Amino acid sequence: MKQRSARKISGRGYLLATACAVFILLLLVIYAFLHAGAWLVSEDPLEKSQAVLVLSGGLPDRALAAAQIYRNGYAKEAWLTQPLQPGAAMKELQLPYAGEEEYSRMVLIAKGVPPEAIHILKPRILNTADELQAVAAALDEQPGRTAIVVTSKSHTRRVQALWKKISTGHRGRLIVRAAPDDYFDASHWWRTTSDALNVVREYLGLLNAWAGLPLPPSK
Repeated sequence: MKQRSARKISGRGYLLATACAVFILLLLVIYAFLHAGAWLVSEDPLEKSQAVLVLSGGLPDRALAAAQIYRNGYAKEAWLTQPLQPGAAMKELQLPYAGEEEYSRMVLIAKGVPPEAIHILKPRILNTADELQAVAAALDEQPGRTAIVVTSKSHTRRVQALWKKISTGHRGRLIVRAAPDDYFDASHWWRTTSDALNVVREYLGLLNAWAGLPLPPSK
């Protein structure tokens, strides 16, 4: 009888411990889910820099934010990159397309950035890693210089992770800032498909960056 009672107590203790572990795990999963969007948003403090870079995409919000940073005296120049697409596809179709960098340039000028302060970096780029490599090369020509990069809120942490990989062996520093008018709702990212897709894409991109970029960009 005593052995049976001991077994029952031991079994109940095991079940209780298992239930507690499952409950704690569930709480952690819920916490991680609710904060998944907010964790992606990671900005660096602003400081005076050589240039502010408008990361491709997010037109016109990123260009508007870059113009504000320039007007506030944090950057001497505004840099743009040249996305390969959709310009190459439009060229094959023999259809006119000015290029995203030209529209960003127009936004910058309209918001007070002098044309002579705007520079377009080369070569043409396919993705964020290409853009950051162009920035690293540009900063190498100006040792000790710093650049500010403006991107979307959900993209900030991945830009930091990519820069950590790409900047090895380079001299420049990067300050990552988010466009304040970006629509991403970090606290309620699951409420819209666009925000949910952004979160999934960014975490997959972070995994690729942490793994050393084994997956090539789509073309």
